Amino acid sequence: MGFFDKLFSGLSKTRSNMEELEELFQGYQPDSEDFYDELEELLVLSDMGAATAEKVVANMRKLTWERRFRKGYEAREGLIELLTKMLDAGDTGLKLETKPSVILMTGVNGVGKTTTIGKLASQLKAQGKKVLLCAGDTFRAAAAEQLAVWAERSGADLVRHEEGSDPAAVVFDGINAAKARGADVVIIDTAGRLHNKQNLMNELAKIRRIIDRELPEADVESLMVLDATTGQNGLLQARQFLETSGVTGIVLTKLDGTAKGGIVFAIAQELKLPVKFVGVGEGIDDLLPFEPEGFVKALFKA
Repeated sequence: MGFFDKLFSGLSKTRSNMEELEELFQGYQPDSEDFYDELEELLVLSDMGAATAEKVVANMRKLTWERRFRKGYEAREGLIELLTKMLDAGDTGLKLETKPSVILMTGVNGVGKTTTIGKLASQLKAQGKKVLLCAGDTFRAAAAEQLAVWAERSGADLVRHEEGSDPAAVVFDGINAAKARGADVVIIDTAGRLHNKQNLMNELAKIRRIIDRELPEADVESLMVLDATTGQNGLLQARQFLETSGVTGIVLTKLDGTAKGGIVFAIAQELKLPVKFVGVGEGIDDLLPFEPEGFVKALFKA
């Protein structure tokens, strides 16, 4: 199954909301206020968020006036164009040009962070890269064991300490192991929860300082994993991590399990961060590089 087919299949629940949107365009009247009211309501229902939906409708009004849309298919194509542009929040690819480069993975417990690490490791190994996984989540029971399973499955090296160890010490050892073993990429797992939020943020800041100190010239991708099924709550989580770990992009998991895929647009508009990967299933190949145009076309069956 190709990229578009997997994405199309994974977005089936979100696209069910879009069927009402298709009906709206069939009865399109360019001067109808009802059209714009219904459009905004459907976008909000897809979990795009009120502010982002309002912006889409304002841009749609402007585009309709500029291009003199008269037919529903013209307005539909205009909306697809607008939504695609709205997802342009930066480079959706990974910058991993140094040796080693670092991928720092953050996110709260339960979002699929460790599984995402395993899938990323598999993809990078398939590209011929030597990958080292660093078990920096020493607080969650069995986190290192789970990462070890993925290391074996993907053929990546693994650095881990005992449960309850200092995460920063694990990261320090992992970075030095990567240098010694000639690794191309170090992927660092981090805790999603400590006994209070401030401790978690302090720990992440400490890890980031060690990366910057030990690998000052390295490319560092700081990816935050969000569970698409949590919708707008995911935005609140992301804001908490932004300043601490210098997030460079979002990985949106469990997109196949929600009808609220509109959260992708809210992320791009409100956080000004690119979505770099989307998870559309449990399989090792179900973590897809994000393509804004392909995503919107899959939503609209375009």
